[in-house]
Amino acid sequence: MSDLSQDVSAGTLLRRARESAGLHVAALAVALKVPVRKLEALEADRYDDLPDAVFARALASSVCRNLKIDPQPVLARLPQTAAPRLARTQDSINAPFRAPGDTIGSGWKEQLRRPMPLAVIALLLGAVLLIFLPDFRPETTTTAAAAKPEPAAAPMAAPVVLQPSNEPALAATAPVIATSEAPLVAPSAAPLAQAPQGSPGPGVSPSSSVPVGATPTAAGTSAAAASGLVVFRTSGPSWIQVTDARGTVTLRRQLEAGESVGASGQLPLSVTVGSAGATRVDVRGKAFDLAPVTRDNVARFEVK
Repeated sequence: MSDLSQDVSAGTLLRRARESAGLHVAALAVALKVPVRKLEALEADRYDDLPDAVFARALASSVCRNLKIDPQPVLARLPQTAAPRLARTQDSINAPFRAPGDTIGSGWKEQLRRPMPLAVIALLLGAVLLIFLPDFRPETTTTAAAAKPEPAAAPMAAPVVLQPSNEPALAATAPVIATSEAPLVAPSAAPLAQAPQGSPGPGVSPSSSVPVGATPTAAGTSAAAASGLVVFRTSGPSWIQVTDARGTVTLRRQLEAGESVGASGQLPLSVTVGSAGATRVDVRGKAFDLAPVTRDNVARFEVK
């Protein structure tokens, strides 16, 4: 750059410096964050395509700083900016000015002719409408809701028409209820009437005959449920789960004190007893000791 001639333009100097640095104009534009066309206009000395001389000089300085070259030879060949001057006028200090209240009418008309005030007024009107429209909508909804109860009176009369058709059904079911209740009352009343005649001991009551009759049924149910390859009898709350060789759960049940249940299936059977201390197990009719297979009061064993 030391042997630069004066006939070389600033754009040519910048282009040669960029090419010697091995930079593409697009890469330099990205580094400077400016459009490529502005750099091309600067390198081609098309200053009319740039905003003004100040922008051209600032862009040239940025290019020189990025390429690390001396900006003085480039800036010396760029158009110089005109220094600001103070203009001298005869009537500057005595120039008349408008008072704010002198042209109210004309200023208002001029403001209305401009698009910006009109847009602001339109936005204000729209905001006012949006604010007050929600207050009007509930009134419209209330008026519409108040007008609808009149046609709704017709469906209310439908249950009155259907009411007589339900009366025969109620009357027909009444004898059935009375008939079903009669046998329940009669047996309970009979022992009460016969108690004074036989005059048994004072400790005998009619209600004591009911559990006596129910005991064989409960015993029969327990005996039927207690059949199987493995039989469980509980003296307290416990739960049982039995799974056969195919993975099918043949028994899963919560037992209360005094209950017994049996299970069978394809051998081997995997058995889990939830409360080993309150459960007795019989395998093929023989008592099975749960102590060796019990841990934390849960017994697990297999029946083969």
